[in-house]
Parts: sequence; C-alpha cells; structure tokens
Amino acid sequence: MNNAALEINGLRKNYPDFSLRNVSFSLPMGSIMGFAGQNGAGKTTTIRLILNMMARDGGSIKVFGLDNIADEQKIKQDIAVVFDDTYFVENWKVIEVEKALKGFYINWNSTLFNQYVKNFHLSANKRVKELSRGMRMKLMLAVAMSHEAKMLILDEPTSGIDPVAREELLEILLNYVSDGQRSILFSTHITSDLEKIADYITLISRGNIFYSGTKEDLLESFYLVKGGTNDLVKPMREKIIGLTTNRTGFAGLIPESELKHAGKELVTEKASIDDILVYISKEEGTYE
Repeated sequence: MNNAALEINGLRKNYPDFSLRNVSFSLPMGSIMGFAGQNGAGKTTTIRLILNMMARDGGSIKVFGLDNIADEQKIKQDIAVVFDDTYFVENWKVIEVEKALKGFYINWNSTLFNQYVKNFHLSANKRVKELSRGMRMKLMLAVAMSHEAKMLILDEPTSGIDPVAREELLEILLNYVSDGQRSILFSTHITSDLEKIADYITLISRGNIFYSGTKEDLLESFYLVKGGTNDLVKPMREKIIGLTTNRTGFAGLIPESELKHAGKELVTEKASIDDILVYISKEEGTYE
C-alpha cells in the first residue's frame, strides 16, 4: 500500500506451542488501525517483532518505508509505544519522568510534554505509584507524544480502566491523528473501542490473519445466522464459520456473499466486530 506508515509481509515466528503464520497487513498514513484478537492470538508477538524485540523466522517489516532492523535506530525516533502497563519507576514524580526519558529522543519537546501534563490533568509532583491506571496511561501517552512521533503503537492501553478514562483516552487518540500525518496501531480485545475510533481493522486468530481492511467493509461483510436443527443443510454447514450446535439449533458466522445459501426460515443479522472475533476463535483451521 502506498503512503503506508507500516507494511508487514509474510511475517512468521515459531514457538513450540504457537506460530505466527504469514502475517501481512498495511497501516495507511494518517489513520487508526485496530489490531484485534482474543488473548494469545499473536497481537503482542507481532508488536514485539515490529519493534525488533525478538528475532523473526521470516517475512519483512517496513516502517515509513524503512526496514525495521537495518534502520531500527532511525525508526525508533519516529515511533512511540504504550504497553498495557507502565514501565516507569514507581517512586518517580511525573516531572521526574520527563527528566529520565527526554535524553533518549532527538526531538523531545518539553513544552509539549508540560502541555500534555496540564491537558491530561496530571499533577507534576504526584508519584507514579499514586496514579490511577487511567492516569498512568495518560502519562505514558504524554511521554509517547512529546517527541514528535509519527506513529503510536498501543498494546491493550484501555484494558482495566474505567469507562470515563477510556473515553478520554480515545479522544486523545483521535486528536493525535487529526492532522493526517500521524498513525496509530491499536492492539486490543475491547472491540467497542475500535468501533468508535478505528478506520481500519486487522483481525488475528491463532497466529493467522482473518481480515485486514476498512472497518466499514468488515461490518458489511459478515452476518450472524441462526436456525433450527433441521435447517442446517450441507451447503449451509460448509459456509458457516465457527459453527455451534445444541439440541434446539445452530448458530454461526457467514460471509455476506454466501447469504444466498440461507433459507427464509433462518434468522440473519449483521455481525459486530465482537461477534466476528467470537466465531472465528471457534474455527480450528487457518485463513491463509
């Protein structure tokens, strides 16, 4: 994809009990991509490979058109990462966080950091251990966005925080990409966040990419289908993703293109991102 902030092609990583298989997707510049999947699907492994925190077994990763290994130092000046927990010393005050980290970044902007601290209602003299989880996430975002990073990589940033703090964080992210020059890869299993702010969605299950494209196309492409036990004819059975059955009937996910196999006696409705994740997680196969 042209003008891509991030391009991943054929990425592979093998473990004894898990494999990342030929993962490929692109994040367009100026957009937010939700990277969604159940816990253990391969989201964090992919992020660690992007950051060159572990060796890959195959494939390529380009950030702003540069190789993530050969040009690692240059790339890391232009990206920022927020993991699901803080890495700051618990006894540091907010003001001391800046002192400890600003020397690592060529483009660190103290004025910008202090503005974020003010806007996020963070007390400069509070210690990290005194901050709520939501406030810790805001502090990590303040650090991430104070060295003119062109891309944010977020790994479960809203997990475990209250709804008010989540809404505030989502607003911060929307503002971050509003100039069209910055991008976000937002890894999460909380799909309601993605429905609010994502432009693109990449779904991963058991180390395989199931879908990567616009959020609108995803939500138009899959339906839930339900019916009685006698309604599950062979053509329908073969098309259903994540088929579940019980004594009274069946349920599953079906591509929009296959609705022609659904008889009038069946109940169909558009699937949410959450529905799609649930049913693809029931599949035993891959999506290569």
